[in-house]
Amino acid sequence: MNLGWVWLFFLFFNYCVLVSSLNDEGLALLSFKQSISEDPEGSLSNWNSSDENPCSWNGITCREEKVVSVSIPKKKLVGFLHSSLGSLSVLRHVNLRNNKFYGSLPVELFNSQGLQSLVLYGNSFSGSIPTQIGNLRYLQSLDLSQNFMNGSIPKSLIQCKRLRTLDLSQNNFTGSLPFGFGSGLIALEKLDLSFNQFTGLIPSDMGNLSSLQGTVDFSHNNFSGLIPASLGKLPEKVYIDLTSNNLSGPIPQNGALENRGPTAFIGNPGLCGPPLKNPCPSGTPGADGPSSFPYLPGNSPAVTADSEGGKTGKSKGLSKNAVIAIVASDVVGICLIGLLFSYCYWKFCSCKKGKDESGGHFEKGSKGRKECLCFRKDESETLSENVEQCDLVPLDMQVGFDLDELLKASAFVLGKSGIGIVYKVVLEDGLTLAVRRLGEGGSQRFKEFQTEVEAIGKLRHPNIVTLKAYYWSIDEKLLIYEYIPNGNLSAAIHGKAGMVSFTPLPWSVRLQIMKGIAKGLSYLHEFSPKKYVHGDLKPNNILLGENMEPHISDFGLGRLANIAGGSPTLQSNRMASDKQQQLQHAPSEVMTVSSTMSLGSCYQAPEALKIVKPSQKWDVYSFGVILLEMISGRSPMVQVGTTEMDLVRWIQLCIEEKKPLGDVLDPFLAREPEREEEIIAVLKIALACVQTSPEKRPSMRHISEALDRLIAASD
Repeated sequence: MNLGWVWLFFLFFNYCVLVSSLNDEGLALLSFKQSISEDPEGSLSNWNSSDENPCSWNGITCREEKVVSVSIPKKKLVGFLHSSLGSLSVLRHVNLRNNKFYGSLPVELFNSQGLQSLVLYGNSFSGSIPTQIGNLRYLQSLDLSQNFMNGSIPKSLIQCKRLRTLDLSQNNFTGSLPFGFGSGLIALEKLDLSFNQFTGLIPSDMGNLSSLQGTVDFSHNNFSGLIPASLGKLPEKVYIDLTSNNLSGPIPQNGALENRGPTAFIGNPGLCGPPLKNPCPSGTPGADGPSSFPYLPGNSPAVTADSEGGKTGKSKGLSKNAVIAIVASDVVGICLIGLLFSYCYWKFCSCKKGKDESGGHFEKGSKGRKECLCFRKDESETLSENVEQCDLVPLDMQVGFDLDELLKASAFVLGKSGIGIVYKVVLEDGLTLAVRRLGEGGSQRFKEFQTEVEAIGKLRHPNIVTLKAYYWSIDEKLLIYEYIPNGNLSAAIHGKAGMVSFTPLPWSVRLQIMKGIAKGLSYLHEFSPKKYVHGDLKPNNILLGENMEPHISDFGLGRLANIAGGSPTLQSNRMASDKQQQLQHAPSEVMTVSSTMSLGSCYQAPEALKIVKPSQKWDVYSFGVILLEMISGRSPMVQVGTTEMDLVRWIQLCIEEKKPLGDVLDPFLAREPEREEEIIAVLKIALACVQTSPEKRPSMRHISEALDRLIAASD
């Protein structure tokens, strides 16, 4: 009995020694580990109490055996943020982005007064920002985007004078911005408040944020009142996004707000004046903008003599003809100077643009730097602002790669069309992406491109391909998408050229694909921020995932290609010589790019030949043609004797001639007679979609609901 007690005491003593061997900071981190309920990748597996300190643990960085950084991003950790992190006395950086943390931010975390960066985006945190955030006088980066946080921004945030990055986008924050926001946070370089519920006025002191760069995003909130003219004081290279708020009144035309396109202001019904087409009512302050005539010193307000030799307070100034003559002479003078400058430039400058060849890796084009005899780039800004954007811009918070990784990756040509080449790119860590090269043309519309591509990048739906990042430089424009592995719908319906064996899709799979496409289009039409139109829907740009779920691709592609300025006939042929064979022998997951214009036109609504601007009813018609193609198994162009007709006309002809259903159906579907009622129901939906009159076509939301009911009834 006594011997047993001795053994128990010995074991307990050893356990105490093991635990006590770990320093206080290690114990604090073990408390943090205990608050994590799931660690599927074993990221914290080497956090052991037997160590003397935590400096060798995964995600931990120390300096002089003191923890300065806790960085565990993208590890699928589930749990809450333990207050023990606040006891790490010299903590400088916390990065827990893209995990599954929940709950509120512990007040104790803000005891680490030396904290410089707090990056928590892409989790499920809730609650408000503690007022104790004002303690973090050295804080430079605060990123809480893509969470479920609410409440208003505490006034104490203004005390974080060194803050450079503030990203609160995609949360549920409310209230107005605190007084002194612009004059207090003068070190800000990035500001994103989009997709929240902020209210009130945009502070007039925002113009003091002279260090801002890139896009300042106020979009998708409830800001109201006038746009403060002081925003024009921001650096002219800054793009100010004010879309989808409740702003009203005239748009100031000064500085950073001047010469901007309408895309920065849409979604504010109360705004008026250029660049919008909505003119301001007469009498509105600032509605008339600058005077039509230039201000001439001594002319306004002048005191002139009247006919009696007295004085009157009204100024006649120069006559209208005199002013017009002055303006005309100025214009002529400027034109002459411009012509002289152009002549000198082309006479004495000799510019050469470098070319390169890419080999087995995905290489971007040469920088295309122009070496001019009369100008150097650092002496003359010959291109528009920000076009030399030589870095990858992520649109998805889960993007964990950079430009160097992308350029070093293995690449395989998937297809080529009038809108660039598409590559399958495999990074070193195994991540697979689809990269579309838009070409080399264009350099003057970067801001417009940036606005469009970032709007597309915000779309998130399981049936729409995600645009993850983009790259823009003078001679190269790239779009980086998620990779969808199972090819496109056209190949799934008809097979691919040269395929030895082909198994048609069963009806149940086809029905699920139809349902997914309808949901994706319904999202674009009804629930996306701007109620978009695809405008070019066809089976070639409907990609199929691992479980044959559909993903609509190429949304907005034509618009982006037009802005980028790449000519379809002048696409780069680099990589083509050693990659074309891969296209012919590409695996089944290849994302084929159609170049057959005659087939593509079969999916266009009849009114598309007359109306330039696409409508949602165009997409409905295209969807109807796709349904008919999936039901019949036939191509969009049907051979009838010696002539061809489009699939819609052929189906209508079969109905007029009262041919049996078996003549219309894909023969493979005839093996499923129990599905006949469902097939007929979908056929009726398809025929409603391809009505000649757009007004008679149903909306995608109603179509999606009808397919949902049909599938629910069959289960």
